[in-house]
Order: sequence, then C-alpha cells, then structure tokens
Amino acid sequence: MTRALCVVLALTALSAGQGKQTFTGVITDSVCSAGDHSQMRMGPTDAECVTACIGDHGATYVLADGTHVYELSDQKAPEKFAGRRVKVTGVLDGKRTTIQVASIAAAR
Repeated sequence: MTRALCVVLALTALSAGQGKQTFTGVITDSVCSAGDHSQMRMGPTDAECVTACIGDHGATYVLADGTHVYELSDQKAPEKFAGRRVKVTGVLDGKRTTIQVASIAAAR
C-alpha cells in the first residue's frame, strides 16, 4: 500500500509541474521569429509583415519574449494579435518549446 501511495504522489507531483503558465511576448512568425521585421518588411507594419509571412511564405505563428521563441499549438487564435504584445496561457512542452495554448489576450 505504501509503495502505491508513493507512486500516486510522484505522478501527481510530475503532472502539477506541467500545469498552465502565462507567457508574455509578441505574436510574430517563424520567419521573423525574433520579432524584427526590418529585413523582411512585407508590409508597412509588423502586423502586416507577420500576416504576409504566414500567408505567402508558409510561416507559423510563434510567441517571442525577447529571450525565447515558442511555437504555438493554436494557429488560428494568434491571427488577430499579429505583431502585438500578448499574454498566452497554456502548458509548455519544454522538449519542443511548444505552448499548448489555452488562451491568448492582449497584454497591457
């Protein structure tokens, strides 16, 4: 019985470490993943450049926080936040640096 309890507690601790987190950064694209659109400049604004890279170059939406670039599991919700600073809530898959997106909201 004690061994089973230890296993249950260990599994609970592991799953608790994989809970939702909030990440703040800019919704950009995988081509200009640092959020610097000065070289690509596919439009007059960062948002237009992100949208063009997504549509014309097969890029994907990512979240750039200045240090890390995170892939986003949801590729529809970021569309309205292209080029904007946001808070993404979700679960981070550290091995692939992918956020399993639960929600995205504009950052203040």
